[in-house]
Formats: sequence, structure tokens, C-alpha cells
Amino acid sequence: MQRPTVLKTSVSDETFAGVTYHIEGELVPSLTVDLAGQQSVYFEHHILLWKHPGVVIGIRPMKGALKRMVAGIQIFVTQASGQGQIAFSRDGAGHVFGMHLEKGQGLDVREHQFLAATGNVEYTFERVKGVANMLFGGTGFFIDKFHASGEGILWLHGFGNVFEKVLAPGEQIDVEPGAWLYKDPSVRMDTNVQRLPTGLLAGVNLITNRFTGPGRLGIQSMYLHMPSSE
Repeated sequence: MQRPTVLKTSVSDETFAGVTYHIEGELVPSLTVDLAGQQSVYFEHHILLWKHPGVVIGIRPMKGALKRMVAGIQIFVTQASGQGQIAFSRDGAGHVFGMHLEKGQGLDVREHQFLAATGNVEYTFERVKGVANMLFGGTGFFIDKFHASGEGILWLHGFGNVFEKVLAPGEQIDVEPGAWLYKDPSVRMDTNVQRLPTGLLAGVNLITNRFTGPGRLGIQSMYLHMPSSE
């Protein structure tokens, strides 16, 4: 099996979907986006690092606001438009990277790791039950779901470094539950429980998430178990 490969940790003058961006810094990297008035970018409001005065900040309401409110997750995100540069940085060491989405393409992302996206990328969520009962002691957790209505960019933040594994149809890989970061919707995720029956670890369960291809899977090397949303 081909091992996962690390994604680029820095880019300069990367252009896609009419947007140019730059990713710089090694420990706590920042993302800088050049806005030219044709495309807006939305983001979590607490990650803004700096901006040019010509960049206008507003609020972008999310679809399914009532459902999001009941779930206890954000119902608004911050949106930037206009002319100039704007920079973002999450308050944590890690790896910032852009996912280029073609029209109609989607991506599933674990909650709390979305950084920013172009305005034509739709942002919804899905509640996953069962897995969190064993992993987090709760009754479920959420996966952020993104879908591009046209060519767009989704920027994510991973803890540590981020590696990508492209799974062939039917190919499988077991990943520590806090280590997976994103996946194509075509990749199936299941919970795999292995009981360790011998020696000092008798009666201990080894729990992993099993992913089955086809599609891409992102793995972060500094895995974190976020608290349940409930």
C-alpha cells in the first residue's frame, strides 16, 4: 500500500477560481488572500489576522439556521469582499492548506477545522451518531460538509502536519479517531473496535476509524479529540 504523502506547507501566488492566495510560516502559518472585487471569502470571525482598509467585512448567514442553533453550532460566519488583501491565522500550531474544488465537488471535514472558503462554496453539516458514543462519551458529533456551486477553494487547518492518502475502490485504512481531517464524500467511514485479549492489556479495546475508498483522505499528525457538541 502506498503510504500517505505530506501536503505542501507553503505556497506563493497560487491562483484558482479567480482567487490568488499565499500560505506562509512554519509553526503557526497564515493564509493571505488577494481580493479583487470579483469573489468574496467567508471565514470564522476569530481567525482574522489583518486586512487592508479596502476589504469590507460583513456577515454571511448560514442555511438551516434553526437546525444549527439547536445543534449548538455557529449560525453566522464572517464574510470579506472588496479590494485588497486579508490574512487569517488560527491560534494553534499546524498546517494550513487549500483544497481546490471543481464545480459540483464536495468535501467532508471534521468539525472545528474549517478556516475559510470562497463565496461559491456551500457550507452545511451532518450529525454522525454512534462513533462518538465510544470516542467522546456523547451521543454524536458533527461533520462539516462543503459543496462547490462553481470552481472554489476551501482552506483548512490541520494540527501538526497533514498527509493525504488516495484510496482505490475497496482499499481500506485504519486511522486513530482524532487523526482524520477530511475525506471525499465517496469515502466510507466506520468504527473498528479490536479487543486486546492477552497480557497486561487484557480487556482493553483499540478503537480506530476504518475508511474505505474510493477517494481522498486527509490525516493530521497531531491528532486531537475535540469535546462533543453536546
